[in-house]
Amino acid sequence: MPRAQTQMDRFPPDTPLVDLVRPSPNSGDRRGRRADAIVLHYTGMPTAEGALDRLCDQAAEVSAHYFVYEDGRIVQLVPEERRAWHAGRSCWAGETDMNSASIGIEIANPGHDGGAPPFPAAQIAAVARLCADIMRRRAIPRERLLAHSDISPGRKIDPGEMFPWRGLAEAGVGLWIDPASDRPGLILARGATGAPVQALQARLALFGYGLNATGVYDAATETVVAAFQRRYRPARIDGVADPATAATIERYLA
Repeated sequence: MPRAQTQMDRFPPDTPLVDLVRPSPNSGDRRGRRADAIVLHYTGMPTAEGALDRLCDQAAEVSAHYFVYEDGRIVQLVPEERRAWHAGRSCWAGETDMNSASIGIEIANPGHDGGAPPFPAAQIAAVARLCADIMRRRAIPRERLLAHSDISPGRKIDPGEMFPWRGLAEAGVGLWIDPASDRPGLILARGATGAPVQALQARLALFGYGLNATGVYDAATETVVAAFQRRYRPARIDGVADPATAATIERYLA
C-alpha cells in the first residue's frame, strides 16, 4: 500500500536556480534557530544518482537542502525553513547544532575514497551562484560559508583539499587569502606545551573552531590544525603548526 502523502511531499523551491524539487523525508524544525551559515559537502559516493537516492531514503536519516550535479543542475530536497540532517556532530563559533543553524549543500563527487577527482567547472559555477543567492537572501556573511571539515574536524574531511575555494572567493563567495609561504620560526606539534600553544588554540577558537585553549598541543589541537590546513593551506596537511600555517591563520584574523 503506498505511503500517504504529507505536506513535505510537495513544496515550492526557495530559488529560481533550482532545476528540480525532489523532497526528502529527512528533516525537522529549526528549533527556534535561524539559518545563518552554509555548509558545503561532497557526497563521497560512486555515482550522483546513488547519492541522491540515499539523501531521499528515510532509512538513511540523512539529507541536505540542495544537491548539485556535476553538470551544474541543482536539486532542492528540503525547504530552507526546515532543518536538514547534513552536519551531524558539529560545532562552529560556539554553536553545537549546526543542522539548525545552516543550509546544507551536497556536491556530487566521489571524494577521497573515489580518487578525489576534480570538481567540474559547471558544477562549481552552479555552487557559486547558489551560495551567492542564499547569502544575499539570508544576509549570510562570507565567513559563514563553511566546509563540513571545518565544523566536524577529524570526523569529516569534505569537501576536501581539492575543492576550489579560491575560485568561489573570486566569484564573490566565501573567503580565500593566499597561504603564507614556508619560513623559519617556531614549530608547534603534538606534545608541545606552554603559552605559544595556548595562543594558537585561542586564535583557532576565535576563528570558529571548537577548541579549548589548554596550552597542551593534544590530539584535538592537531586535528583542528589539519582541518584549517585542508581548507586554507592545502599544500601540506599534517596537523603541525609550522610558521607558514601560523602566519596564514594571522592573515585571516587580521
